[in-house]
Amino acid sequence: MAEARAPQIYSIAAHRGFADALVAGLVPRYADPDVGLARLTLLLPSARAARTVTEAFVRHAGATGTPGLLMPRMVMVGDLDLDEALGPVFDSLGAGAAIPPAADSTRRWLRLAQFVAEAGAKLGRDPLTAGARLRLAQDIATSMDRLLVEEIEVESLWEDRVLSALEDNAIHWRENTKLFYAVSKMWQAELAARGELDAAARRNLLFREAARRMRDTPPATPYVAAGVTSAAPALARLLRTVSELPQGAVILPDLDLSMDDAVWDELGGAGDPEAQTPFARGDAVTHPQYHLKLLLNRMGVARAEVQPWHRAGLSKGPPERSHAISSLFLPPDASKAWVDLPANRRRMTGVRLVEAANPEEEAQAIALLVREAVEAPKRRVAVVTPDRGLAARVVQHLRRWNIMADDSAGRPLSQTAAGRVILLLAEIAAERAAPVPLIALLEHPLAAAGEGRPDWLDAARAFELKLRGPRKTPGLESLRALADEAKVADWWGRVEDILAPLVEQVADRGLADWLDLLAEAGEALCGTDLWAREDGRALAAFIEDLRLQTREVPVALEPADLPPVLRDAMDDVAVRPSYGGHPRVAILGLLEARMTRADLVICAGLNEGTWPPTPSVDPLLAPGVLRALGVPGADFRIGLAAHDLAGALGAPEVVLSRARREVSGPAIASRFLLRVRALLGQRMTEEASDRSIVDLARAVDDGRNHDPAPHPQPRVVPRADQRLPPKGISVTALDRLRSDPYEYYAGKILRLDQLDGVDADPGPAWQGTLAHAILQDWHDGKGSLDDLADRHLQALSAHPLLAALWRPRLVRALEWVALSLDEQPGRTPLAVEAWGEMAVQGVRVFGKADRIDRMPGGALAVVDYKTGAPPAGAEVEAGYALQLGTLGLIVRAGGFADLAGTPETFEYWSLGRDAKSVTGFGYVTTPLLEGNKRSGIAPGEFLPVTERFLLDALDSWILGDAPFVARLNPDAPGYATYDQLMRLAEWQGREAQA
Repeated sequence: MAEARAPQIYSIAAHRGFADALVAGLVPRYADPDVGLARLTLLLPSARAARTVTEAFVRHAGATGTPGLLMPRMVMVGDLDLDEALGPVFDSLGAGAAIPPAADSTRRWLRLAQFVAEAGAKLGRDPLTAGARLRLAQDIATSMDRLLVEEIEVESLWEDRVLSALEDNAIHWRENTKLFYAVSKMWQAELAARGELDAAARRNLLFREAARRMRDTPPATPYVAAGVTSAAPALARLLRTVSELPQGAVILPDLDLSMDDAVWDELGGAGDPEAQTPFARGDAVTHPQYHLKLLLNRMGVARAEVQPWHRAGLSKGPPERSHAISSLFLPPDASKAWVDLPANRRRMTGVRLVEAANPEEEAQAIALLVREAVEAPKRRVAVVTPDRGLAARVVQHLRRWNIMADDSAGRPLSQTAAGRVILLLAEIAAERAAPVPLIALLEHPLAAAGEGRPDWLDAARAFELKLRGPRKTPGLESLRALADEAKVADWWGRVEDILAPLVEQVADRGLADWLDLLAEAGEALCGTDLWAREDGRALAAFIEDLRLQTREVPVALEPADLPPVLRDAMDDVAVRPSYGGHPRVAILGLLEARMTRADLVICAGLNEGTWPPTPSVDPLLAPGVLRALGVPGADFRIGLAAHDLAGALGAPEVVLSRARREVSGPAIASRFLLRVRALLGQRMTEEASDRSIVDLARAVDDGRNHDPAPHPQPRVVPRADQRLPPKGISVTALDRLRSDPYEYYAGKILRLDQLDGVDADPGPAWQGTLAHAILQDWHDGKGSLDDLADRHLQALSAHPLLAALWRPRLVRALEWVALSLDEQPGRTPLAVEAWGEMAVQGVRVFGKADRIDRMPGGALAVVDYKTGAPPAGAEVEAGYALQLGTLGLIVRAGGFADLAGTPETFEYWSLGRDAKSVTGFGYVTTPLLEGNKRSGIAPGEFLPVTERFLLDALDSWILGDAPFVARLNPDAPGYATYDQLMRLAEWQGREAQA
């Protein structure tokens, strides 16, 4: 065994730029005239870090004029605490030869779900659904890995210090701990039987064996670990060994060597429970230097042994920036020194603060900053944010200027186009072809991609129009009639053939069988385009792996469990874009941004809950238990997020941005941003605030800059031949014409009908149509109200839940109609749902009367059913509700077959709730001034007043040249159907003021 030398450990200050500074020092130190850096082995934390270092080597070669470059060997040892994949470590050392293979992670997940059921039964817990078992299995796997990384045996859960902590917690924590222990022991037994190890445990053995072989036989070639900050014990020991090699070194990012010893001590023991101060047990773990101190402690290295790396990168920042960063993140007691800090120690020249009103405005401002930066030749810009939604907004805004910048952090597979196809198919299976997932699938961008897509979309859109409204009966059979109505029966036949195997009623299927069906249906619908792009390739690998493992470890799933199980599993698969974006623009997550440096770094989304993220509590092991075991708690990641920000702040130019509001409401500024403001002080904060870029972002889409004239109130004047519809004018349209002429114009002349929503709640039109149809058949003697309600709901293919909710209310309201007629002997319905018409000044006026009765005295009564509230008396008096009166005019004119006479009674029969009614529903009102009413139209004046309003409407808008003015009568009740078309919000307030 060679004698170990003193550890060679270095720190690259934040302002120097880690990757470029690293390369600038490695080349003169390890380059060989003949083979360059080919003999050097670099241990890096991740594949992204390897790519960053590679780019730094290329930049260095270009800057120094090096004609050719032999790159070092790069090995990804993995940041274990962040689930980075471990590459082939130390193959040349043969370290993995005697170590058992790693268990497959997917198989482990499925087996743990089975063990959850077995252990739960033994512990007397209530049985869980398959979906719940799989979610719990994933949580157990995560907790197991946390313990394995820290080299903690599961038996440690029963040590006295842990049991003492466990007793202080609620009973559900104790029950969860028992379940976790039982499942872990069952899994360990299976691993032993199969001769396998957990991946985390195997990595620990690899590190241990590699360190032993390095100590016994030091490698002849240099080894350098760069940027590895994981404090996992096994990795820390390996790093210690590398630092002692004859040609070895460990290079850390931004270890603060200028921090006072007293401040360093305030961080506590970092890994030594007995040495930790109260602060260290709490807030210390949120400090950006805490995890580095923990790493040094586990390496057995004092901070004084760490040397500064004196090389600087191409994109280095000002040296005073590192001093400001150190002051910025001082612990609570030490931060009292801010009061006495001189201006040059608190100033952060080159750092700007941007505060937008909302995420959209923030994204627009960031895009403008990027657009401005790329104008300068060779200038690189990076947008760093943990908020993937904000990153997506920035990407879309940049496309306005043809700047293609992909989000290097990737997207979950569940949010990609290919992943959505499979999830939509799963939702269709779970909800038996519910309207929303069905339409989303049929009009998905990958559906029928190719030459036949235009015809496919035409058919899908025609079908969608018929599908809108309340949900139909589950299954495909009820949709066949809609396809016939839409005249796309052949197209629907193909769709039904694809979806039928999924929608068949099966109690449960194995997950492997579900995946077979989903893959077959997806490919039948989308062809090979489903698998063609990077998301499709990731989806194919995901399905193949899960299908292979579920053949060996069967999991039976109810259809309802399928979508959430697949969504949870897909969320763990990140799909990253391939190369091809802008070479000088990067959109990065926190993990991807480590070691990266650019001339301009924009740190976006600096709000609490985003940066830093809200700590997630382990659902199985209580925080007190984890502390007793010595496992870093959830707050540990806050310190990592702080270190990420500290590294980004070292760039030459930095922008810190946030939005005052989020989608859910007001947002709280990040604690890190508040520290920046506190350090700078009010005056310097004002100087650093960049309001001009926010103003510019607002101006980009501000229509007033392009059209300064306010939009006037619409006053449409169509031609004379357009004013009268070919079939005449209906009595209901007359109400719209008088109250809002523009609404009549949009609906009857432009024929822009309002579409029902997809899977919508039953609206007034649906309720009214159903009630009228039942009443008509009941008056015609075709059955009882109960039988007719069932018959018509079945004819509408109403969803069983919808029918169950609406049928009792509907029947009770209709029973009130029957009781009301029985209580008025001598009152006889003469016409039900009858059409009538008359000619007025050559204009055909037509309408349907819900009911016309002969009263006991022989006079006629016109009845209008309302499923909601009837028009108020003021509306009738103002001429905004002419339907009853106009129907009375048609009766008087003999427009209804076999009916003659002048109606004297006009009534609204509402089917709404009424506590006074015997059935709880139903009441009668009249627009006439009768009985004790104080308002209304006198009975003898009702038809003359209606006629006057009718003639005025026809003379003004149908036969005349009056403009169809939007919201002519603001007090009239109206609908919001055409508010956007008339641009109501742009002129209504100004017109009122004028």
